Amino acid sequence: AASSLGAPDEATSAAGIKEALAVGTERAVSSLSKVNGYFGNEAVKILMPSSIRKVADVARMAGYQKEVDEFVLSMNRAAEAAAPLAARYFSDAIRGMTLEDARAIVSGGDTAATDFFRRTTQDKLYAAFKPVVSQKVGEVGVARAYKDMMGRYESVPLMGRQSLDLDDYV
Repeated sequence: AASSLGAPDEATSAAGIKEALAVGTERAVSSLSKVNGYFGNEAVKILMPSSIRKVADVARMAGYQKEVDEFVLSMNRAAEAAAPLAARYFSDAIRGMTLEDARAIVSGGDTAATDFFRRTTQDKLYAAFKPVVSQKVGEVGVARAYKDMMGRYESVPLMGRQSLDLDDYV
């Protein structure tokens, strides 16, 4: 009866969901790939890793705000460089979406689409991003900024050594 009244069937609804996700992810990837795509967007900006926030706080207090800021900026620049790779993996996930996946997104709550993409793309995205991020970490100065900041921190008496895999974190 619903079909005779012009309501879409499940396949049409699923196609609409796929199209909405395709457009949304295309726009998100395009936005994140630009300069300040990550850095200028508080919702996705890569912040100081929690494991070394104390280091950053001490560095700031010791007068090294510039080094801390450069480190955060450079991590975000590396992510912006890697972001274009996401389009392919999101497109593949959307093309492979089943009717059940579409239903789960519609009825699954606020994080259902994110959960779908996490389940279908996370490992592939990580594998694709890691080499690009590793390369860009060197090019945009993440490693230098990190070493500068850590050197300042470790030069302060009574501060211990800290360690972080930058490529993995970004």
